[in-house]
Formats: sequence, C-alpha cells, structure tokens
Amino acid sequence: MIAIAVDDEKLMLYALVKAIKASPDISAVAEFTSCSKALEWVSSNNPDVAFLDINMRGMGGMELAQRILEIRPDCKIVFCTGYEKYAVEAFKLRVSGYLMKPVSAEDVQDEINHIKGVRAKEKPLTVKCFGNFEVYFQGEKLSFKRTKTKELLAYLIDRKGAGVTAKEISARLWNDDGDDEKKHNYLRQLLLDLRQTLEAAGCSDVFHQSSYSYYIDPEKFDCDYFSYLKTGNPEFFGEYMTQYSWAEETCGLLWKKSE
Repeated sequence: MIAIAVDDEKLMLYALVKAIKASPDISAVAEFTSCSKALEWVSSNNPDVAFLDINMRGMGGMELAQRILEIRPDCKIVFCTGYEKYAVEAFKLRVSGYLMKPVSAEDVQDEINHIKGVRAKEKPLTVKCFGNFEVYFQGEKLSFKRTKTKELLAYLIDRKGAGVTAKEISARLWNDDGDDEKKHNYLRQLLLDLRQTLEAAGCSDVFHQSSYSYYIDPEKFDCDYFSYLKTGNPEFFGEYMTQYSWAEETCGLLWKKSE
C-alpha cells in the first residue's frame, strides 16, 4: 500500500510516519505539513490510505479528506487527532478509521488490517503478474478448468483493458496467424470457461464482450502490473508472466520503464 501522512506539527508527523512505516503492508509514505501541498501530491499520485490530522492550519483535515475523496474516491481515510469531539463529524465522511494521538504502530496496523478486510470484500480478485502469472480469489488460488483459460485471462490483462478480437487471441495463444475451425471452436470453449469461472467467484464484472472484441475491466480487481504502471509500486525485478513466451515483449517494456 502507498500511504500519505499529513500533520502540521513536525514532531507529531514524525511519530505518525514512523508508526506507518512499521507496517509491512506499507511500501511508501508521502509526508506533508501542508494540506495544499498534500492535495497537490494526491492529484498526480494514487495513495491507498491517507492518515490525516484533523485540526490543522489552512483547509484543515476535514476539508482535505473531502477533497482527497473527490480526486481519489478509493483512497481510505484515517483521522488522527487528540480530540474526541471530532469523531461524529469524521464518520459522516465514511472514513475508515479514527485514531487518538499519540498514534502507535499497533494502532496503525489495526487500521490497515481493517482496510485490507474491506478491500478484500470490495475487490475479491487479486492478480499477480510479476514472476509467474497467478490469480487469487479472497487469498486462495483461483482454479481454472483449462490451463489455456488461465492464459487467456493473462493475455487480456496484458492488454490492460483494450479490446481484442478472437483472431488476435488465437494468434497470441497459439503463436500463429491461423484461424482454422478447430481453434475457433476451442477458443469459444475457453471464453465460455473464463466467463463461468469468474461468475462462480462472483466476479462476472471483470470480463466483457463488445461486438467482436473481448476485454477486462482493470478497475474490478487488484493487480501488481497495473499498480506498477500507475505508481511505480511494487518494484519490478525483471520477471513478468514468466510461463508465457508472448509476455516477453511487455517484460522488455517494463525493463525500459524501470531504468
């Protein structure tokens, strides 16, 4: 997760950032003493969680939270304050948590665990592209009827939501330009299998068909590849969908991006 911490008192900010960094779930923390600078950062970055002091100079934590949610509606908000009187108003914003200062590493981890639980319900599907390609449903590997069905999903994810035709899929999965009837029928089975597999997991909104093209919705699941393209996290160490030879082209592009 990528976090942002905002507190206009430097000592309090230092303690808060230290507590956040203690979490193994946090990959990076952006820290600010200015609400306006924090908002500017959020406009070009995509934090997963924002830890905000409420009583700050300028726009204050409440308004900052509202404006962050306008820009990044998926960002979870955790308020950190020394005043209980703000609790009711804070929860009207549907924030994820409310911590009393001084904030400990244990307090932060409790909130992160809560957020992980909420996100698991929001996006039960998680895709791992770095290294071997794997798909997880609520933390468990998703079972596919056919190995080619899994590869089909991998290719659609590699396309990042762009539509592809049956002929394009066939050429990629069988490494040729052939379009014979046998492959065409088999591909129909794979497409049906993929649809049924995702429907059984309650994730039917991941896979779509439009006219003669097929595509996935990148917003409906968590994916390390998509996260890296947006934020640079997690780090890329040179391996991408290693079981598929056709993925080497994307792997090369990722290498260039990481240089």
